[in-house]
Amino acid sequence: MTENFPGAAGPTPERPEQPAEQATQHDSAAHHQATPPAAAPPAAGHPGAPEWNPWAPPQGHERPAQEQGLPGQEPSAGPPWQQGAAQQPVGGPQHPTAAFAQPGYAQMPPGANPLNLTAEQPHGVYTTPRKPTRTRLVVGVAVLALLVGGGAGALGGYLAAANGAGAYNSVFANTPAQAASNAAPGSVTDVANKVLPTVVEIKTQQGEGSGFIVSSDGQIITNNHVIADAVGGGAIEVDFQNGKTAQAKIIGRDPTTDVAVIKAQSVSGLPTATLGTSSSLQIGQQVVAIGSPFDLAGTVTSGIVSSLHRPVNVGDELTPQSPQGQSPFGQQQQQPSTATQQTVLDAIQTDAAINPGNSGGPLVNMQGQVIGMNSAISSPSSSAQSQGGSVGIGFSIPVDQAKRTAQQIIQTGKATQAQLGVSVTDTQNGSGGATIKDVTAGGAAEKAGIKAGDVVTKLNDRVITSADSLVAAVHAQASGDNVTLTLSSGKTVQATLTGNTIDVQN
Repeated sequence: MTENFPGAAGPTPERPEQPAEQATQHDSAAHHQATPPAAAPPAAGHPGAPEWNPWAPPQGHERPAQEQGLPGQEPSAGPPWQQGAAQQPVGGPQHPTAAFAQPGYAQMPPGANPLNLTAEQPHGVYTTPRKPTRTRLVVGVAVLALLVGGGAGALGGYLAAANGAGAYNSVFANTPAQAASNAAPGSVTDVANKVLPTVVEIKTQQGEGSGFIVSSDGQIITNNHVIADAVGGGAIEVDFQNGKTAQAKIIGRDPTTDVAVIKAQSVSGLPTATLGTSSSLQIGQQVVAIGSPFDLAGTVTSGIVSSLHRPVNVGDELTPQSPQGQSPFGQQQQQPSTATQQTVLDAIQTDAAINPGNSGGPLVNMQGQVIGMNSAISSPSSSAQSQGGSVGIGFSIPVDQAKRTAQQIIQTGKATQAQLGVSVTDTQNGSGGATIKDVTAGGAAEKAGIKAGDVVTKLNDRVITSADSLVAAVHAQASGDNVTLTLSSGKTVQATLTGNTIDVQN
């Protein structure tokens, strides 16, 4: 296929007509004058009349011999002006001579009237002198260079437009080369790329949840409530991100902190999650939650830390769940609590979407470090018959607490929970704090001088607003830690927390 780009040589038409681009660039005077009817050719046989040729210039304006053809071409036979017309490319020679004001056309004789065409002055042969259209040639060169630089795809689109498509079509262009990874450091994509290979889906006969790998030979941290129905030898299946699966066994679990450790069987060389710290978290910092909500493995959501030290009571299998207990995906009730050994989370609150199936999955910072384990949500639409979805209120166990419990389970098979040695309830007058209901003989509280009826309003620098708040604050500590308790009377006491081994069936 031959393309005639502006200003480029091309085949010469049999009857050259005035190009459209030349017609639009005539002097303004020619545009405002009406074109009179062309003069008829002289009658044949008229005495002295030359033989009329509409394509031949009059005598005296023949084209010079050196311009009768393109360089390297032999001139055709015939009159000189016909030779020039036959071989001159559209657009004419690059260097007009005095005999041709516009390349490819003869110059009008001096004194001739362009509106009064005669046999010596036929229509379509002469053009009025005008400025050379150098801009068009430059544009033509620029377009040609663009096409060459654009490659075959862009050239194909240009040719399609030239053939009547009317526009460049990117459907036929070459696909741009893609970088190996365009994830900016610290972006959600970057975090997902780092953490996803370490997250697993955990399936039991009753449901599914999530977990994250902490050892290359298959140790996995998850929630107790994810694997609780497999206690006593029930089947546990672990699905990895690479599509492989393995059976798993329970190493140990702690219902009071909702932490469990399982081990996938017959695996090695697994990627492991990087555990960060929850002690330096700030409200408003960005986080990413990863898990398997509604059996959709490898789901990534993002949000912020909405609040810290949020007490969340998710019940306890060791004692009947209190009326105010909040199941992992249930709605909190408003009756008073009698928190003793219930699972009370000292939780991180986040608005990253957490749904049923996210339990046990990691909450990570923007460096890809695990800072929490997703455990519960507040969902107004949930009930005993149905599970609600995310409304932007999710809760995660701080990784410092989960890590401490997991270490104990891996080392001994059991968790040790910090104890104050009291049972507590909410205050009745709505003034805040936790009312001491009973004091355990020989416990940390009795040794510190705390009595039944005292109201604890602060543990260290943490304000205590309810019974659950005090239980969560104690669970966040380690056995043997010294704490300062502030009572509603203004009195402060020092207590050394004791340890209670959580002895449950695995």
